[in-house]
Amino acid sequence: MFTIISPDIQTYCDSHTEQESEVLKKLNRYTCANVLQPRMISGHFQGRFLAMISKMIKPKYILEIGTYTGYSALCLAEGLLDDGKLITIDINPEQEDIITKSIEGAGLKNKVQFIVGDAYNIIKTLPYQYDLVFIDADKQNYLKYYEQVLPLVNSGGYIICDNVLWSGKVVEPDALLKDKDTIAINQFNDFVAKDARVEKILIPIRDGIYVCRKR
Repeated sequence: MFTIISPDIQTYCDSHTEQESEVLKKLNRYTCANVLQPRMISGHFQGRFLAMISKMIKPKYILEIGTYTGYSALCLAEGLLDDGKLITIDINPEQEDIITKSIEGAGLKNKVQFIVGDAYNIIKTLPYQYDLVFIDADKQNYLKYYEQVLPLVNSGGYIICDNVLWSGKVVEPDALLKDKDTIAINQFNDFVAKDARVEKILIPIRDGIYVCRKR
């Protein structure tokens, strides 16, 4: 796992950060033991960051593009209003059982909806305007998702994008010339940086998080 800060500093930050719930701890352990590429899970530190942001915004509707095993969805759902809803979409059905069990275990069955399929096509069928969107899906389509959801985000709402430092490859000349995902992420980052429709900050948390606020 690429690290931006030293392991000692990260451990210190972790130890001074709110702990995970038991449901999240169990999901984290399951993912690390049973799922390919467990580094894709948001995990304790990033999960608490996402939960904190959601609690600050107090969204009614959240959209997540890319569910993986559901960890980030549970974190984001912590800030939902009482009558709020989070929709999370993933093209891979393999983790549906653990996602469903974790949603139920967190007491969020009536607030979180997991949909399997192509997010770009599914989003077109949904009737909501969102206060918060989290993009953590196939990197080469980040810009497509961003452009699709921006009109669906309320003024003052947020789009948060994960993995925008892409293990540090965004500053590696060879990767910027040869790796398709790195090229796509770098192009996306450059586009957002110049997009006057949003205020933005790229935060070096874990693998990089782009936080964008719609004007």
